[in-house]
Amino acid sequence: MNQPIADVEAAQTLAQAIVDTIHEPLVVLDDGLKVLAASRSFYATFQVDPAHTLGRLLYDLGDGQWNIPALRLLLETIIPELVAMDGFEVAHDFPRLGHRVMLLNARKVLYATSANATILLAFTDVTERRLVEEEKADLLATTQELLRQKQILLEEMQHRVANSLQIIASILMLKARAVTSEETRHHLRDAHQRVMSVAQVQSHLQVTEGVDRIEVAAYLTKLCASLGGSMIGDTQPISLTVTATNGQIGSDKAVSLGLIVTELVINAIKYAFPEAKAEARIDVGYVASGEDWTLTVSDNGVGKGVGAPPSAQGGLGTAIVEALVKQLGAKMATNTVGGVSVSISHSAASLLPQAA
Repeated sequence: MNQPIADVEAAQTLAQAIVDTIHEPLVVLDDGLKVLAASRSFYATFQVDPAHTLGRLLYDLGDGQWNIPALRLLLETIIPELVAMDGFEVAHDFPRLGHRVMLLNARKVLYATSANATILLAFTDVTERRLVEEEKADLLATTQELLRQKQILLEEMQHRVANSLQIIASILMLKARAVTSEETRHHLRDAHQRVMSVAQVQSHLQVTEGVDRIEVAAYLTKLCASLGGSMIGDTQPISLTVTATNGQIGSDKAVSLGLIVTELVINAIKYAFPEAKAEARIDVGYVASGEDWTLTVSDNGVGKGVGAPPSAQGGLGTAIVEALVKQLGAKMATNTVGGVSVSISHSAASLLPQAA
């Protein structure tokens, strides 16, 4: 059974000892807001001494440094109504301390044997914490502004690149119309098509979550829809489908993949179906797992065997694709059974040093 402390002086000594063990500054006030007790950390933090503290009105301490409107609101309005308050923030310029931000926790203690009340008031200095939070907020704002400026610069660069490619394509087409040599005209038109392919890839790069991450599925779908809409005619309807796993890749890798897909799809549209064929189909697939990925472009056309047009046997487009595959550190395999299927695979394991 708990025994009450009968001696008032002993009880006061115990209470003062408890107050002194508290790490944070703490004062005990009577219901008239005069200081009954204060912790050692209170005296040390606010550089006051017991002789000028005990028995004095809180607002008069330290030449009135605690005569703060926000503190008056807490002690005279909020505490009488709520009895307790946690985390009440006060910012003030204290003598000898400078500007400080304090969190105040207050408790009103009521006694069963007395009409008098006591208020416990604890202080937590969060000045440094608030400074760190402000620095983080400033850093975040600066970072966001830099990202915004970088995004604007990227969009401007893409716009300029698109315009430049359009100008080059127009010049090539004008030259193709002006020359008399059919072979030269063919090469100029071929170069024009390559430039337009690059422009098409550039126009479909959609930046998401940062300036260098591209959603693969959406990117390839839009790219192939554009290719199909501009190159598939009514005389030979071709189904062009895209199947891709969700995920993002770097914009530099997206450009290379986009150019590869463009070359292979254009080649299939131009050469896979020299004669009308029902249910003509070109399929584009992309599957990725971590750093490993496989890109496949296949058709159900005439393939590269007997009956295939000479122009389908390879040329500038093939050289471009091979160069891009090498740039990506991937490998390419071609299957010509029942059409043409080109598979380009990248494996992170193949890049690891081989054991002796």
